[in-house]
Amino acid sequence: MKTLDLVRHTDAEGDVLTRAGVRAAVEMGGRLAGTYDLLVSSGAQRATQTLACILAGMGRRQPSGVTVDVGLRSTREQRWFEVAGSGARDLEAFRAADPSLVEEEAEALGRSLGSLLESLPPGGRGLAVGHSPMIEVAVWGLTGQAVPPVGKGEGVRIQEDEGRYSVEPIRR
Repeated sequence: MKTLDLVRHTDAEGDVLTRAGVRAAVEMGGRLAGTYDLLVSSGAQRATQTLACILAGMGRRQPSGVTVDVGLRSTREQRWFEVAGSGARDLEAFRAADPSLVEEEAEALGRSLGSLLESLPPGGRGLAVGHSPMIEVAVWGLTGQAVPPVGKGEGVRIQEDEGRYSVEPIRR
């Protein structure tokens, strides 16, 4: 079995965490146990900063280092903002407002998510920090399961066992 925790960045203004966002990410790290075989940021500063604060809160060495996978980000961010501006808040509303955007992004983001899981060793654990609704779309693209909107500092855990996936909210 392989496990990947997908977490949305904490509170930010623009692409920089607020003081509350820094505090929340450090506190989140203080509640995490064990080590990770893979640590990934989407590459956005707010995601990378969240991951750095989580690691600071963990207070122990994570030998894998942090990598960036821009496959966890959309290249069509402005379009997502436009659809969200029309009132879309969950996956079904985004699908109703712009089905082709969601389908295309689900395929690409799901593929990236699958590659991250594939890169983990048997029994391995990964932690990836990204964005909403990209997390929800990626999970749907990989597993076919819809998850509720992921709030700042919240996430989902995907477990893969011989090609079967289970998805659950991360309770912190």
